[in-house]
Amino acid sequence: MQMGWEQLTFVHWAYDPAAVQRLLPPGLTVQTFDDRAWVSLVPFVMRVRFPLVGAVPWLSVFPETNVRTYVTAADGTEGIWFFSLDASRLAAVLAARVGYRLPYMWSSMSVRTEGDHINYDCVRRWPGPRGAHSTVGIRIGAEVAAQQLDERDHFLSARWRLYSSMFGSLWGARALHEPWPLHRASLIRYDDELVTASGLPEPTGDPIVQYSPGVNVRVSMPYRIRHGSPQRS
Repeated sequence: MQMGWEQLTFVHWAYDPAAVQRLLPPGLTVQTFDDRAWVSLVPFVMRVRFPLVGAVPWLSVFPETNVRTYVTAADGTEGIWFFSLDASRLAAVLAARVGYRLPYMWSSMSVRTEGDHINYDCVRRWPGPRGAHSTVGIRIGAEVAAQQLDERDHFLSARWRLYSSMFGSLWGARALHEPWPLHRASLIRYDDELVTASGLPEPTGDPIVQYSPGVNVRVSMPYRIRHGSPQRS
């Protein structure tokens, strides 16, 4: 499947690794940076081109918000585990739940842009917890040149694989795209229940906030993760 991930904001929180690891399935180990696990709330606009039919009016462009962390799989690869993914198109939610077994939720959502400000709003419809909401507003800052990105920036953004639990086994899929063009950003509105709805404690401290205008992505078919069979990350 080909898609664009656009007008994307990362809100990264540091966590106790044990609080994150307890929510992961067998075969995944939480990764740490500076001895902390990291959980990210990521609202954005999804633009999808479906196999065989391409873009479909109305259905192809919609807001999405995911809650994710960073992991190593039993085969040695590294990538993303999604605790939840909220989207405003029920058909896309059902397709992703069936095809990739990802924990998609159907939600009422909006993305509004005014100059260098972006506001994202989400209220979950189905499945529960019904009514869980997220409100994020940012001010976009200056773009960060590639040579200025530090090790933590790469840890949080340079990910080209995702995992899911399917038929009692762990599965992976490649997410092929160029490195994220990143801007610094400041958080001006934040009221979120999606992170805690995933079973995580309430985040504490100051988050790291980044913005990206987006990338084009091609996601592979899922494949089964086999223990003891190292693959390239």
